[in-house]
Formats: sequence, C-alpha cells, structure tokens
Amino acid sequence: MTQTIKEIKEQLALVYTLEELEAHSAHQDSRKGVQKALDSRKKQLIKQQTLEENYKKMTQYENNILNHDSNALICGIDEVGRGPLAGPVVACAVILNKDHHYLGLNDSKKVPAKQRVALNNDLKAGVLSYAYGIASSEEIDELNIYRATQVAMQRAIAQLDEQPTHLLIDAMKLDNDIPQTSIIKGDAKSVSIAAASIMAKEYRDDYMKALANHFPDYGFEKNVGYGTKQHLEAIDTYGVINEHRKSFEPIKSLFK
Repeated sequence: MTQTIKEIKEQLALVYTLEELEAHSAHQDSRKGVQKALDSRKKQLIKQQTLEENYKKMTQYENNILNHDSNALICGIDEVGRGPLAGPVVACAVILNKDHHYLGLNDSKKVPAKQRVALNNDLKAGVLSYAYGIASSEEIDELNIYRATQVAMQRAIAQLDEQPTHLLIDAMKLDNDIPQTSIIKGDAKSVSIAAASIMAKEYRDDYMKALANHFPDYGFEKNVGYGTKQHLEAIDTYGVINEHRKSFEPIKSLFK
C-alpha cells in the first residue's frame, strides 16, 4: 500500500544525516508533496549541520584551555550597553556546564529576539554558574564608559558561585589575578563569551522595559536607552532623568 505524504514526512523527521536522506526510498516517489518534503528536510539538516560546525569552531578557545587543564573552570564575560544614552552597562559572567551544547550561540546582536529568549532560558537552567554586574549611569559619568564596563565585569565575577580559573573576555582586560584571554569580537568566536552576551542582553533589555513603566515618555521598552529620534525628542520635551548619562552627547551639552 502506498504511504501517505504525512507518513513519509514523519519518516523523514527521523532522518538525521544528509547521507541517510540521499539514500531514502522517498526519492523514488514522484509526488510533488513528497519531493517538497525531501527538499524541506534537506534544508533543515544543512542548517543543523552549519550550526554544529559553527559551535565546534566557537569552542576552540575553551578546548585549548581544557587540553592543558581538564578541570579548568572557564568563565566567559561580556557586556551590553556601552553606547546608549540611558541606563546601566550590564556585564554577565558565565561558566558553562561540561556537556554544553547550546546551538545558535553568537553575538547577541546577531541572534533573533525569539531565539535569544529561548537560549537565555536554556543557559540559565543549564550552566554551572552565572552572575550579572551592573555599573549605573552615575558611575559611567564618574569613571567613563570603559572603566565602568570593567567595574561591571569585576562585579559579575565576584557574584559567581564558583571561582573561575580562566577568563575569556570580549575585547577587554581586567585588573585581577585570574588568568585571562581578551578576544576581539569574542562574542562571535567563543561559546562562553557568546553565552554571556546573550544573557547580558536579555537582562539589560528587561531592566529597560521595567524602567519604561516608570518613565513611559522615553520609549525605553523599544530603544533600550539608545538615542533614537523619539528618545531625543522626549529629552527635548521632558528633560533628562537620573538614568540618563550626563557625560554622553547630546545630553552633555544640555548641562553646560
């Protein structure tokens, strides 16, 4: 008896390699729906394969450290919020679990919002340890954004349940005694830093959405503090609040 297209689709869903798919008997079925199902499954497998290859590539820094010390506790650190006119800079420190496999990890700016939320939830449920560090807008004004970012990162490390033995940091060096590697564009090169990037982004976005409830005129739930046209117009109309960075233009000029 000829299988229905639905039955063939269910079969194809259990095929996990391109080689197995190419050898599948469904290729002998000329029905348009079957050929479409084959093409769809092939695209899914290619996408999955690409994600696996990217993940493997992004574990190279971690694997190099683990090759020298199999018990190393590697901590990825990244920050979000250097550029906005309002809100804190937020850092996250993450020690991944030994069997980590969070496909799709990347620089948080490159990950679609829905996928970012899902990854954030998976990371929070699965990693060995994570913590956040915040430097307020007042501290940013007092210290400058670079130094405030370092402070936020140090605070995140201090809050971890486990003491890391090596730090992987996105384009930053920290003044502490923990061995560290600074990686330019590290959130696209290291799974540990990418995890920190995702988690910091979600934490800060939630913070700015909560701030929007208290200050609805500035559109923080959409612009998360960046200088959009609507945000700048709101500053002109309603002035600045404590969460605004007085050392950032154009706000700085308003205080001269």
